[in-house]
Amino acid sequence: MKKGLWTKILVVALLVMVGCVGIAEAKTYRINLATATTGGAYYPIGNAMAQIWTKNLEGVRASAQSTAGTPQNVELMQNGEVQVGIGQNGICYYAFNGTGTYEGKTPYKEMRGMMTLYPNVMQLIARKGLGIASLGDFKDKRFVPGQVASATEINSREMMEAFGLNYMKDQGEVNVKADFVGYNEAADLMKNNQTDGTHIAGGIPTAAVMDIMSSGDAVLLNLEEDKVKEIVAKYPWYFPYPIPAGTYSNQPEDVQTIALANILFTDARQDEELIYMLTKAIYEYHDDLVMGHKATAYTVLDNAFKGMTIPLHAGSIRYFTEKGLTVPENLIAK
Repeated sequence: MKKGLWTKILVVALLVMVGCVGIAEAKTYRINLATATTGGAYYPIGNAMAQIWTKNLEGVRASAQSTAGTPQNVELMQNGEVQVGIGQNGICYYAFNGTGTYEGKTPYKEMRGMMTLYPNVMQLIARKGLGIASLGDFKDKRFVPGQVASATEINSREMMEAFGLNYMKDQGEVNVKADFVGYNEAADLMKNNQTDGTHIAGGIPTAAVMDIMSSGDAVLLNLEEDKVKEIVAKYPWYFPYPIPAGTYSNQPEDVQTIALANILFTDARQDEELIYMLTKAIYEYHDDLVMGHKATAYTVLDNAFKGMTIPLHAGSIRYFTEKGLTVPENLIAK
């Protein structure tokens, strides 16, 4: 009788010990996701991702963090302050290789892609009644290119260069007066007639552009075909992109511009299982992502590698391989 009792006690004790070990070994992850300012598309998309991960992945707690955009997101990633970030593919290429705006800096070779998200559309806007019909007409005018050293501001430089325009004092003759503010502030300046135009890059429709265009006092500008070709030839991550008529109020016709790819990125040192789970959840709960911003209707497996300019994380490669995709050799870290 006593022997049977002690056997039962021993079995219960062992089960408790096994359970405790299981609890101790269960991993928990705290994910900070770097986005951009709240007036663009990055923040609502990042917030939707954080909700998907927190709601559907056991042990994951994620939150979206508002930032100044891609360059700051890269810095936060390098410093270990965030685990995942959204960024423009061109800026990520510069950071990974130590070229362009990262010339002279140590290449960030641990940077890894997770997936391509959606096109980041260059949206050039001018106030009506000023005779501005082209980006080239901003000579001697006021213009908001974006926050200083942000990805949007770098895009502005690359486009204005094709028109012989410059607002940077350390880069030659200045012939455009720049106000370096974020999207919401740019919208306020436009509506209050305190600037002549602005550039806003984002998934369409972009909240700040909707705000500006709703007034009826602004117009979206076309980029001339020859300038598009010139920009794409020099910066090949851009591609021609039409903004369909009716995307915004008071926009009766298509507007021809350029876009590049927004990507989700991380660090090679992040846990493979974690990145696998995060990648998988984005595609499995795609409808919830699109509810956050309809630009992510583009975020499907067929587009996973389009515009990717840095090697993919092993966790993402594992998921894509499971789904039957062939990962291009140039996206596999050597």
